[in-house]
Amino acid sequence: MALGARAFALGIGVSLCGLFPPAASAPAGIETVYSVLPSQADPAVAQFNDPNVVIIGKNVTEGAQLAVFLPGTGGRPMNVMPLLRVIAGQGYRVIGLEYDDEPAVVQVCPRDPDLACSADFREERVFGGKDGAAVQNPPQETIVQRLVALLRYLDRQYPSDKWKQYLAGDEPDWSKIVVSGLSQGAGMAAYIAKRRAVARAVLFSSPWDFSGRARQLAPWLAWPSATPPERWFAEYHRREKTADLIAQAYGVLRIPPDHVQVFDLDLPDGMGGGSGNPYHGSTVHMEGYIPQWQILYGHSP
Repeated sequence: MALGARAFALGIGVSLCGLFPPAASAPAGIETVYSVLPSQADPAVAQFNDPNVVIIGKNVTEGAQLAVFLPGTGGRPMNVMPLLRVIAGQGYRVIGLEYDDEPAVVQVCPRDPDLACSADFREERVFGGKDGAAVQNPPQETIVQRLVALLRYLDRQYPSDKWKQYLAGDEPDWSKIVVSGLSQGAGMAAYIAKRRAVARAVLFSSPWDFSGRARQLAPWLAWPSATPPERWFAEYHRREKTADLIAQAYGVLRIPPDHVQVFDLDLPDGMGGGSGNPYHGSTVHMEGYIPQWQILYGHSP
């Protein structure tokens, strides 16, 4: 795509720092967008190399929390720019993170009799080092290592923005990070929140990990959580095909009922055509949900 087309897609009044030589820091008083290829942040990344999106809002504070959004299977961070902008408007710095997202958990584990399949699958994708998992990815392509590499890259390029504050050695400083996502990405966010104490978890229409024809929910959903229940928030669309399983999973995750939003807007003309589950992805694309998005993310302290 030509530069002019990319600039138009991102909107007027946005600093497109990822498309130009790096500046010392994000300009104050305007929304700043960085577009960073994963292979820019870490040349060892060889696949799933669509751009990460980084947004610093107009009035973000120096110590703002970081909100990380993980797209669904086959998704791209750039595809949810309206949502990412709303999150930035809530006072967060925002990263839409590209990651190894194919195949999906639900394409592999429902037919595997091993009830640990989905936990092992997500462990490998998020943290790596899980021998025998149904998928394997290079260590540098785990979600954690992609995020660490991106934060280090941003800190090198824009040191005045203080991206280093979101790192704790070789891991992200999860206490300062909101994890969120759609579908498979929401499942990855939930898995992280189970294993690490994050600032907040926001789940769009997932997880619903299950096994077998009886659709038995995966045991990891009931594991003790490093993130306390009051920091979990979630939604699903009443008419998506797996709404019943998602609602059950949220209960097993012990998300407080008043932290779960049930979306129910009709689809606009042209949205979801050809999809077998059109309401599923609509929840991160329809701007009629902006008030609900704001509730789910709250404001950065």
